[in-house]
Amino acid sequence: MQTEVLRQYRTIRSSLSAGSPIAVLHIGEQETGIAVGAGAEPENILMLALGSQSTAKQFFHHAPPTPGEIENAIMQVEDEITRAREMIAGYSMLVTDDASIREIAHIATGHAGTALQLPIDAVEQVFSLLASHSLGRPASIAGISGSPAFAATLLILREFMHHLRFLSINVTA
Repeated sequence: MQTEVLRQYRTIRSSLSAGSPIAVLHIGEQETGIAVGAGAEPENILMLALGSQSTAKQFFHHAPPTPGEIENAIMQVEDEITRAREMIAGYSMLVTDDASIREIAHIATGHAGTALQLPIDAVEQVFSLLASHSLGRPASIAGISGSPAFAATLLILREFMHHLRFLSINVTA
């Protein structure tokens, strides 16, 4: 997993101007990785015990997850995300090339481009769709995936951006 966030960092870094500090986010199936830096190699990498599959398996026993399951997951995800607070200080540009986050960006923006900027307000709107879905609105009407892994990825992204104060995430190809 650490190799994937390192790969993403190197790929994204090569397309940006040298010296601009970035934080790269990768939400994997079992873990979430963050790599920060301003040079060709990251200055620091942190792995969090959060993932699309592992979080879904631990907290979501229904599809869609119930409001109570979502609330329980939020508390645990918040606690784990706070471990990254000190490391990301000074890194205002959040970037990813995760396909799962690109799916969230497509839902939020209605655009199918390869490079998208996803503001936190748009993430909140998609999270509201998840909340509606958890209360019984069909996924097809809500416009989101009904899978627990999608719900976990969205929840991790939302909490990461909210608690670490990122205003947007750049989703690259």
